[in-house]
Amino acid sequence: MPAIDPDKVRAQLEALRDEIVQAADSARDAAQTVDLDQTRVGRLSRMDALQGQAMAQASAQRQAALLDEIEEALQRLEEGSYGRCLECGEWIAEGRLEIDPVVRYCIKCAGKLEQ
Repeated sequence: MPAIDPDKVRAQLEALRDEIVQAADSARDAAQTVDLDQTRVGRLSRMDALQGQAMAQASAQRQAALLDEIEEALQRLEEGSYGRCLECGEWIAEGRLEIDPVVRYCIKCAGKLEQ
């Protein structure tokens, strides 16, 4: 069983959540609908704007997924199951949890799931 300090983990997860929310707020304008007025902007500029919009939307989707993972990790922490692999139930290595506090699977199960 890894030595998990719940207060430290909670603070780490909440700080990560705050960081993502701030980044999402600052990037929100980039994901807005692109104005395609051909009289004001050239074709390449519009294509560049559309590409930027698509990248911002993809980033927002990744951020939303990570926020969900953080909330799930906080829930597991409250339930007392934080640090256990969701697949096999074994304890996840402490070093793995320190690197990625939202990790849900031990290294063995993560490898199996990726195949």
